[in-house]
Amino acid sequence: MADLPLLLLHAFPVDARMWNSVRAPLAAHGRLITPDQRGLGRTPLPDTDRAPSLEDAARDVVALLDRLELDRVVLGGCSMGGYVTMAVLRLAPERVGGLVLVDTKATADAPEAAENRERVAARAEAEGVRGWLADSMLPNLLSERTRTTRPDVVETARDLIESQPPSGVAWAARAMAARPDSTDVLAAADVPALVVVGEEDGLTPPEAARAMADALPKAELAVLGGAGHLTPLEAPEALAEAVLGWWR
Repeated sequence: MADLPLLLLHAFPVDARMWNSVRAPLAAHGRLITPDQRGLGRTPLPDTDRAPSLEDAARDVVALLDRLELDRVVLGGCSMGGYVTMAVLRLAPERVGGLVLVDTKATADAPEAAENRERVAARAEAEGVRGWLADSMLPNLLSERTRTTRPDVVETARDLIESQPPSGVAWAARAMAARPDSTDVLAAADVPALVVVGEEDGLTPPEAARAMADALPKAELAVLGGAGHLTPLEAPEALAEAVLGWWR
């Protein structure tokens, strides 16, 4: 596994720049790939009438592996990136040689969470995302400690959110709302896995991370103190250390 490339998928509603602070130490160990997902960052949203589905996002990942001529990778992601990772594992398990699941969960959305995602999608389409989306999400994305002591991280997260295309935000929100439970997919994944979670993550809390680690046949769990839901921004050094210690 140590000689496989590492492909990391970003969270919602940001793009691959969220990995900037961990890019150097990870890339120093091996090949690192951090694409923008469809509709976000620099990747356009395909023109299609299909209902939003993370299966299509998973097909994007498999198509990227084909273009790069990579048979297998260590695949991982944060939050939505973790959901897409599990969708790839469902679609093409033979392409996955290891898993890195960061601040994510295997369960599907509860009805009220799915309804909230639809409200976010509809408002993004109607109003754009500037001026409200970051304000509504940052209290849940970042720990209280980060919000009160790390204005640089808060502004970075805000800038990432406010630079996203509204159509991509709406598509991703609806695709996440429609995702299935993936606990069975993890239980069948006979590959090494690392599960990482911020100790103060309120969206996908440590108990959700432990549930994934328990479901996976070969998993290690790392809990990062002082961090919330976006550990690549809040605790990049600790995250890089955890990934490198496991990847090696």
